[in-house]
Amino acid sequence: MDPRLEKLAKVIVQYSAKVEAGQLVRITGSTVTEPLMIAIYREVVRAGAHPEIAIVPDECKRIMLEEGSDEQLSYENPLLLHAVDTIDCSIGLWGQKNTKALSSISPQKSALQSQARKTYFKKFLGRAADGSLNWVGTQFPCDSSAQDAEMSLSEYEDFVFRGGFLNEEDPVALWKKLSVQQQKLADFLMTKKEIRFVTPQGTDLTLGVEGRKWINCDGHENFPDGEVFTGPIETATQGIVKYSFPAVHGGRESDGIELTFKDGRVVDAKASKGEDFLIAMLDQDAGARVLGEIAIGTNYAIQEYSKNTLFDEKIGGTFHAAVGASYPESGGTNESGLHWDMVCDLRQGGQIFVDGELISENGRFLNPEFPQPLT
Repeated sequence: MDPRLEKLAKVIVQYSAKVEAGQLVRITGSTVTEPLMIAIYREVVRAGAHPEIAIVPDECKRIMLEEGSDEQLSYENPLLLHAVDTIDCSIGLWGQKNTKALSSISPQKSALQSQARKTYFKKFLGRAADGSLNWVGTQFPCDSSAQDAEMSLSEYEDFVFRGGFLNEEDPVALWKKLSVQQQKLADFLMTKKEIRFVTPQGTDLTLGVEGRKWINCDGHENFPDGEVFTGPIETATQGIVKYSFPAVHGGRESDGIELTFKDGRVVDAKASKGEDFLIAMLDQDAGARVLGEIAIGTNYAIQEYSKNTLFDEKIGGTFHAAVGASYPESGGTNESGLHWDMVCDLRQGGQIFVDGELISENGRFLNPEFPQPLT
């Protein structure tokens, strides 16, 4: 086993999830994630907690979406609802043999399944917000994700571990340092009313954020991490955002996405690829056309686009905006079966204005106390 996997498992259990003795810890992933799952299972046992494994083969997901009836796709599984009410910690491992396995699935079927998880998603986010459920998700470096990123497996492994500071002697110390910088940025934003993103490529998006809480994401929910986010005021988003990279959701990809907002809602949506899928996702319920999250990427150890949202939304010098459900801890109130993060690059002339003040240019913060590129 790559010793960095063991290091990752320790950071996930001890730092990210903060697993304690006596807790019930659910570990989920596909069969391809088994090496990391075993390493995390061992660390959970060593922490004195009670691990529960849930392995879902990739093919089972496809069978349900391809052959399941509308009734089956819409089924709210009571076992999953019981689990989200019962577990103390959820550790999700991401990785699959074929990231394109669901590309031919009907968008309407994907939307039905998304709606079936709406109650589960609301319960999960609610418990996370009140602090009764710790959760973290991380990527297992596998061949399919390496292919998406157009890297060899060894290059992709280096990319994944570098993004989590796992090549460093004490990764937790670096996460704590980034946490301090991000908190200063979050505290600054907490007192502001409006944030605006502008790029030479055509983005000009203004969001109302007065009274909303900016969250410091420092490796406790996503790993690797590196962002600050909030739930924007649901009726106050105006303008156009042209996303820089393909956006992947549920194994389906849309590219060249352009969204136009008026009074908080998407009133026009375009895509050069996967437009039908994009529209189907936006039309699945009343909240899907509202932004549930606005965030600034602050992890300068991640600079390459990899077609994996976990990493791409953290790229230092980007921002991302998610249509759909808000995270309640941010003060956002939007509800939806959808939460789809899409990333916009600021490193080629982009600017961030806060209450009219320029705070970032070309992907770099002007205040040296805010997150900065690694030296």
